[in-house]
Amino acid sequence: MRQADTTATDARRRLRPAGIAFGGDYNPEQWPEEVWAEDVALMKEAGVSLVTAGIFSWAKVEPRPGEFDFTWFDRVMDNLAGAGVAVCLATMTASPPPWLSRLHPEILPETADGRRMWPGGRQHYCPSSSVYRSYATRLVERLATRYAEHPALEMWHIGNEYGCHTPQCWCEESAADFRRWLSMRYGGIEALNDAWSTAFWSQRYDSFDEVLPPRLAPTFPNPAQQLDFARFSDDALLRCYLAEKEVLRRITPDVPVTTNFIGVHKPVDAYRWAAEEDVVSVDVYQDPHEADTHISAGFTFDVARSARDGQPWMLMEQAPSAVNWRDRNGPKPPGRMRLWSWQAVAQGADAVLYFQWRQSRGGAEKYHSAMLPHGGSETRIFHEIRELGRELASVPQIAGTRSTARVALVLDWNSWWALELDSHPSTALQQMDLALAHYRPLFEAGIACDVVPPDRDLSGYRLVVVPNLYLLGERDAERLTDFVRGGGHLLVSFFSGVVDDCDRVHLGGYPAPLREVLGLHVEEFWPLAERETVHIRHQDGTAGSADLWSEVVVPEGAQAIATFDSGPLAGQPAVTRHAFGEGTAWYVATRLAPQAMRALTDEVCRTANVGPVLNGLPEQVQATVREGDGRRYVFLLNHGQKPVEIELPEPMTDALTPQAAPTDRITLPGAGVAVLRKP
Repeated sequence: MRQADTTATDARRRLRPAGIAFGGDYNPEQWPEEVWAEDVALMKEAGVSLVTAGIFSWAKVEPRPGEFDFTWFDRVMDNLAGAGVAVCLATMTASPPPWLSRLHPEILPETADGRRMWPGGRQHYCPSSSVYRSYATRLVERLATRYAEHPALEMWHIGNEYGCHTPQCWCEESAADFRRWLSMRYGGIEALNDAWSTAFWSQRYDSFDEVLPPRLAPTFPNPAQQLDFARFSDDALLRCYLAEKEVLRRITPDVPVTTNFIGVHKPVDAYRWAAEEDVVSVDVYQDPHEADTHISAGFTFDVARSARDGQPWMLMEQAPSAVNWRDRNGPKPPGRMRLWSWQAVAQGADAVLYFQWRQSRGGAEKYHSAMLPHGGSETRIFHEIRELGRELASVPQIAGTRSTARVALVLDWNSWWALELDSHPSTALQQMDLALAHYRPLFEAGIACDVVPPDRDLSGYRLVVVPNLYLLGERDAERLTDFVRGGGHLLVSFFSGVVDDCDRVHLGGYPAPLREVLGLHVEEFWPLAERETVHIRHQDGTAGSADLWSEVVVPEGAQAIATFDSGPLAGQPAVTRHAFGEGTAWYVATRLAPQAMRALTDEVCRTANVGPVLNGLPEQVQATVREGDGRRYVFLLNHGQKPVEIELPEPMTDALTPQAAPTDRITLPGAGVAVLRKP
């Protein structure tokens, strides 16, 4: 490494946040330069240690094609470095400038019915556009070269929220790119015909030149074609990211790279992308109007932590209070921003950032809250931000610690894409709703849970939960079977293991690849009508209810532990248990009501010898653990409104309360947080 590079790296190490990074998106181009001094002064006051800068700066740094002006951004970077604030520097490619689409209208994306989408918003580019990628990488080359040795540079933020507005494009360039992708995937056209079952409806292709994206058609497009187009579209977005990453790796090999996922986002396979990142980043926007928004956020946090095998991750964006894009944009009540920020840390985050630093005066997001609101620093929001910054800075030792889980929930993007296609027994099956129905009882029971793809090594888990894994390949099915054979416990829900990687039905009785381990086959699907419910009778005589789905289950060694108690399937199995090898497999042939699902999950966890972080927790209280290098922290978060009293298994001190004495009992107010450790 050159001496200048060594000096720059040493300077970055001095700026690098010592503990949990704290800050947000910084968009100084929205403001006159005289405001910038106030920005850095208030950042220091708020404890900001890291900002993401430059996300939407392309039009200002390249106002005309090939004419670059970084002088104003030099001053921004210098100001931040002078204030001791590190920068996650964006590549500025998320929103092309107007001149690019004027010169090259072919970069603009098209919808499935052939309509062109125009500039005026953001992400107005076709992911397959070679012209867009050429201009984007040219900008990244100039950007990386200019700031490679800048002391403020801590990491790179490539693009922004890939697939948020243009996850797919059906234009001619996308069609040609899709054909190339298919040719590489299948090698020959006959392999594609077999994979796509084109003998049906006279769809046989004689050449890849005949293949199109699944554009608007008179009726259902080929489902395998739709599935491959989802895979291709994800890959096209990833290739945009990788093109920029290649430039950054060449010029700044020592600087880590990331990009931000939009929660758990259907178009973007987080597991594939995470393998190409140095750290996972995610944007999470809880809805204060939803009583259980912390549970869906918790699921996203667990996906982010699990995507790189438990590595600490970044909460890249959240709202300090209200957002601007829902029909009803409720503010976060006092204390909730703090609570939900600590929830991210409790579930593995080493960075808490926001969109954005200073609230915009104009534009589409002017009513989106910011760390520094329209009302300035003498506001509730800024006071809460400043206090949270102080708290996070007081416990730097948390950074780098990790969480471990003995339960894994399986989520697979290929299955998600296939499950929600049309022409199914029911189009009411939505992957996230089904996954959360299984995640919720684990969260409420205080049981740590990883969220993993089906090809992950399962040997470290005692229980694996498989919600509605519609698409399942033979190898992954064997992995699940071997897991149970070796002593693991498996909970599988309906409409799983039905099709292969090409959306072709596994023959031999559903779910054929799991038939042996589950000890049953499903003879017929029996989806329920909208708002229809059925009664369930459990083996111990207790009653429950279910909705959405039912199936005709034929046991082949499995024992029915609950049966349908009403409707045409009355008396037939609704939930089964099967001893297999050294382990046990459960199957649920309907969507149990939440109370019944919690009872079943509790029983399965007891059998698998999986317990909560702390026993006897009050409702609405979440408990997690992070540990490493001799450090162990227990996080308690009260998602309820009322204070609760919690008994601890041993005396602990609250790291957030200065000079706190060890105690074996703690009172947690509504929205309260405690970070406990042994004295």
